[in-house]
Amino acid sequence: MVAIETPMTTDDPRYAISNYDAKLGRLVAAGLTTVATPTGEPRLDLAARVDRVDPLTVDITLRDGARFSDGSPVTAGDVARTYSSVLDPACSSNSHANIADRFTSIEARGDHLVRFHLKRPLATFLTDMEFGILSFHGVAPGECHPPVIGAGPYVLRELTSTAAYLDANPYYPTPPKLPHVEIRFVADQSARILMLVGGSVDVLQNSAQPDLVDDVLERPRVAIHNGPSLLLTYLMMNNTDPVLADVRVREAIALAIDRRSIVDAKLAGRARLATGLVPPISPAYDGNVPHWDFDPARSRALLDEAGLRPDATGVRLHLTYKTSADGFRVALARLIASELADVGIAVDVQPFEFATFFDDIKHGEFQLASMQTTPITNPDFYYFYFHSSRIPTLADLNAANRWRYKNAELDQLVERGRTELDPVQAKAIYDRVQTIVATDLPIIPLWHEDNVALTNVDVQGYEPTPDASLAGLVNATKSH
Repeated sequence: MVAIETPMTTDDPRYAISNYDAKLGRLVAAGLTTVATPTGEPRLDLAARVDRVDPLTVDITLRDGARFSDGSPVTAGDVARTYSSVLDPACSSNSHANIADRFTSIEARGDHLVRFHLKRPLATFLTDMEFGILSFHGVAPGECHPPVIGAGPYVLRELTSTAAYLDANPYYPTPPKLPHVEIRFVADQSARILMLVGGSVDVLQNSAQPDLVDDVLERPRVAIHNGPSLLLTYLMMNNTDPVLADVRVREAIALAIDRRSIVDAKLAGRARLATGLVPPISPAYDGNVPHWDFDPARSRALLDEAGLRPDATGVRLHLTYKTSADGFRVALARLIASELADVGIAVDVQPFEFATFFDDIKHGEFQLASMQTTPITNPDFYYFYFHSSRIPTLADLNAANRWRYKNAELDQLVERGRTELDPVQAKAIYDRVQTIVATDLPIIPLWHEDNVALTNVDVQGYEPTPDASLAGLVNATKSH
């Protein structure tokens, strides 16, 4: 049994709302590619080969023998109809905008060849192809909601308000060793940990507060499996704030934070210090950028240079720091606030229920705040997070440049990077992008927290993947 904190609502990848919906969808519906790999780089899954016909046309040949969980073959028609149903506004897929931004149409050319027609050259094509494919055998034209039959390692037998019940897919190339898996939805962290310690839960992945992990490991019959993550934990700064608009102030804040000590004290060392958005395990990573290591003396000098000298009480300026009400995240915020106080920055930490917190962030009603990214599977996320067109507006509050950063050179580079198909040229573009962002410092990259799986000692073979999916279940066994 796996315990998670948030209920899953669907196994249909087209209608996933939460990260956990997406995790369930990936277990049930395999994609043409997968990013559940040691570095997050895509590898072929249902696809056997990918051929670029021209910059706006890509052919995918399906793997021989690929079958859905009901035994029927995976065909080009299933792939085309899966993507076409997402493109069809009448089907109201949650992925419509993302897919429609990339493709004009997808067509089956025989049983095994699928042709994708692109709106523009797409450097991220292989990563984008991890989208789960569904069976449309016998489904009437225009039908948006066929039964969810995929070619992933598991079949969803039942989904209730309290759990998802999965059975192994016998047609998966290497069927899972566990014939049945239950994913139980348990909101209370203490209850999840007690269930693990008591033996009624076998796996907790990223479901135990990091500073509690070592205490849990002291209990008998609990083991740990941890590995690098594709997520970034960061401190965002509102770049339109009159004080924070000065890059010297942003630099001073970065230099005042002892990230290594925080990782050691609060995360038990289970995190990698960050230099930017891309994690060190990614082939796109470039560590040859400005580093902002702990240096309080230099921090104070920069604040002096910015005209922010201490008053009689030693305070140079006051800032507010908004965070979610999660106890661990509040504790981290208060620790960072105490370090900023040491250089004369008085910080008022303001915890909020997440919906309220996130609404304020999207509307730009913050000075400092901390969050985590989605898994960074390719450097195109620099466009997603830093291009000036991605600054939230009332028309698009979900745009991700929430720090309201603008840089004309970066805009041009990430636009080029999105369409650059030569890997050498793309690497040069994104190396420059990483240098620009590390220099301008619109956000402070803190660390990449490890994926941590706590398991019953009877469980063998479960390893977390960098994308934090539940793909580790495929190779897991239980001895008792």
